[in-house]
Order: sequence, then C-alpha cells, then structure tokens
Amino acid sequence: RAMALALALPAAAAALAALATLLLGLICMIAHVTARKMPTLHRYEEEKFFVNAEGRKESVPSIHDPPTKELSVVVPSYNEEERLPLMMDEALEYLEKRQKRDPSFTYEVIVVDDGSKDQTTKVAMNYCKKYGSDKVRVLSLVKNRGKGGAVRMGVFISRGKKILMADADGATKFPDIEKVEEGLKNLQPWPVSINSHGFSLIHRSYFRTLLMYGFHFLVWFLCVKDIRDTQCGFKLFTREAALRTFSTLHIERW
Repeated sequence: RAMALALALPAAAAALAALATLLLGLICMIAHVTARKMPTLHRYEEEKFFVNAEGRKESVPSIHDPPTKELSVVVPSYNEEERLPLMMDEALEYLEKRQKRDPSFTYEVIVVDDGSKDQTTKVAMNYCKKYGSDKVRVLSLVKNRGKGGAVRMGVFISRGKKILMADADGATKFPDIEKVEEGLKNLQPWPVSINSHGFSLIHRSYFRTLLMYGFHFLVWFLCVKDIRDTQCGFKLFTREAALRTFSTLHIERW
C-alpha cells in the first residue's frame, strides 16, 4: 500500500499541474481574444491641473520628469468620503513622524478621486489644506475610469523615486510600508514589491473568499511562491518600473 501511495502521489501532482496549466492557458486565450486595444492616456482639460491649498490651479507634473520626492503614495478613491479619513489620518501620522526622524525623507500623497458621486474630493482637500499641497494633492477625474485608470492617472503625476499604491479603505496598516521597502531592496534588481499580510481586515462573502483562495493557489502554483497575497493593498514600484508598467496597461477596470 505504501508503495502504491508513493506512486500515486507524483501522478496526482502531475495531473494537478496539467489541469492548472490548462486552466491558465484557457484564461490567457480568452483574455487575448476579448482584449481591447491598449487605451491611450487621455486627459480632460480639468485633469491637467490640481487645486492647491490656496484654491489656485497648478499644472500636474509628469513621471517623465526627474524625481523630487523620496516617496509618492497614490490612493485611488471612488465614493470614499467615509473610509478615506481613517486611512489618511493613519498614513499622514506615520509619514510625518518618519520625516521628523529622518529630515531627508520627503513624501507626497496623491488622492485620485475617480469620478465620485459623494464628497470624496472635499474630504481629501481638507488634508491638502492642513498639510499643504506639496504633501497632499488631489486629482479629480472628470468621469469614472475604474481602479486601474485612477491608479494610472495618479502614477503619471507622481514625483517620487518610489511609488506606492495604497487602497483608500485602509485594509493594510500603513507602518507596514517599511516591510515593503525592505522587500524591494531584497528583490533588486526586481523593481516591484508587494506587501503580504497574515490576516484580513476586510470581511468577504464565502463565495468571494473561495474565489480568492483559488486565485491565490493558481498564482502560487504557476508563478510566485514567496508571496501569499498578490492582491493586497500595498504595491511598491521604483519610478522606472511604474513608468514601464503603467505605460503598457491594457485593463483600466480592475
């Protein structure tokens, strides 16, 4: 029996690998067939400026410019007037303390209001007025582009050497950014670091949880084995990696 079991395990593993490979191939084929042409970055006239703390319009910078900040934090937000303050309070408290410890550390937080129907922009502007528009900037999109589009718009006006993507719901504790930065150093020359937490702060339905674990298994089995959660809130890019990644973004609504 032991010998039969020993022979059966490799066969089962091979069958599972073949099934996973087949499934990934099917997904790739469907994605290729249904993919649309890569969208060009179109900015409405109103999106070429941000409003500073004094209420004046200022032209947005470009990711093609040399960096002038150590860290840019891009926060895509859609109807987040209730959850955004908690995240911003925690983020800015951490960033301000870090700057006091290390005066050479500079940062900016870019809140991208993705065509919200609530008071997201107004809430974000309160932080701009409190901390100044050099530290907190608000980009209000004319229409909803989806999370990918909002992140892309924020990344392309970032000034940081490193660019962090953070969710507005505060699902990941902001001080964990130091772990992500350390991971980025250890991953060099790989230019992207993803934070992985051991537990979730957000409650999901059983169906979404099942889909999540199924997706994580496929990613772990076929791609990366050292990251438990590739879809969590923190993703850190070098400036060059962000430019390359978001210049070739095919899907905006993710």
